[in-house]
Amino acid sequence: MIRPSWDQYFMDITRLVATRSSCLRRQVGAILVKDRNILATGYNGVPTGISHCESVGCLRAKLNVPSGERHELCRGLHAEQNAIIQAAKHGTTIDGAILYCTTMPCVICTKMIINAGITKVIYAEGYADELAREMLAESGIEIVLFKETPEYCHTADIEPSMYGCCC
Repeated sequence: MIRPSWDQYFMDITRLVATRSSCLRRQVGAILVKDRNILATGYNGVPTGISHCESVGCLRAKLNVPSGERHELCRGLHAEQNAIIQAAKHGTTIDGAILYCTTMPCVICTKMIINAGITKVIYAEGYADELAREMLAESGIEIVLFKETPEYCHTADIEPSMYGCCC
């Protein structure tokens, strides 16, 4: 029996969380973990009780806003923001937590990550935001590009392209 590493395990869960996203352009998931326990999860999408973009259309698409720019021109919240908000809403401290995210955080999320006391960010794919990288590096937060565990790839009945498998 092949068991996933802890990072593989948490990244697989993060990818599952992303499937709840209501964003038409990009599905992103995030989880906050401390001492190998999941503290909170988040995915990108509109706030609770607000019409999904599927119903009203994507504001960013209507305005031709490129990815990585003008984050305020969106009806939704980012996955990292939602994970941090969920922890706060339920009174869960995330100081010293690790953030697993399907996509490298943007600069807005980065500021929240720094002030929330998150100590490490593990992400599966890049994002075009150099300022976010600079701020994370300056803050001392460890930034890790996740690499699939080769011996674990394709051991489950999952679509490899959906999960970014290295094979």
